[in-house]
Amino acid sequence: MRKKIVAGNWKMNCNLAETKLLLEGLTQHLPNQITAEVIVSPAFTNLHYAFENLKETPIHVASQNIHENDSGAFTGEISASMLKAVGVSHAIIGHSERREIYNESDALLQAKVNQSLANEITPLFCVGEKLPAREAGQHFEVVKQQIEKATFHLSAQEFKKIVVAYEPVWAIGTGKTASPEQAQEMHKFIRDLIAQNYTETVADEISILYGGSVKPANAKEIFSMPDVDGGLIGGASLKADDFIEIIKSI
Repeated sequence: MRKKIVAGNWKMNCNLAETKLLLEGLTQHLPNQITAEVIVSPAFTNLHYAFENLKETPIHVASQNIHENDSGAFTGEISASMLKAVGVSHAIIGHSERREIYNESDALLQAKVNQSLANEITPLFCVGEKLPAREAGQHFEVVKQQIEKATFHLSAQEFKKIVVAYEPVWAIGTGKTASPEQAQEMHKFIRDLIAQNYTETVADEISILYGGSVKPANAKEIFSMPDVDGGLIGGASLKADDFIEIIKSI
């Protein structure tokens, strides 16, 4: 049975003191019984602090990015082996902000997926369309190309180690949210696409998360969809109470 997952993408927020307060809020109020795998992704500077303070809890630590090379003259970059060494278990790859602002291509993201898997770090691989593509009815083709070009080179055994996150770009940080039916439609499309390239068994094992203005008020309805296996949460993950309520919604 595939995992239910709630992951918080903190983006460029929270210094060390703020990270400490947020983690304290999460660990002190996290329910004793949770049905989802919980992940947080602090800034690079706070990853090891987070790992050290969460290792006695069920919360995992993700990086918000990963470099496509093992090592070398890449000033300011962080390799997968460095991340693994400080306790990182997951990495967000292909987030729309990385694609848009830093011009990350499908070929680059494929290399990042490879590095992540080679270092036993689980990729949280993001896909999603912009508003013009949605309005033009091209959203399925956009997502298909993103998945195919960056991940379908993997063997079935390798592919089963990734998590897919669908994030309609028009719903990230805008307050707009895909309806539960829209989320389910795309998640089902992604699962069917995986089944066509691999097998239904592989597709049934892949967790597919929804990302896009998920809040305590709408989380339960979105998570109730049969092919929505949790969420990649942005702004609401920066408030311990809100993030815990979302965790409880799954």
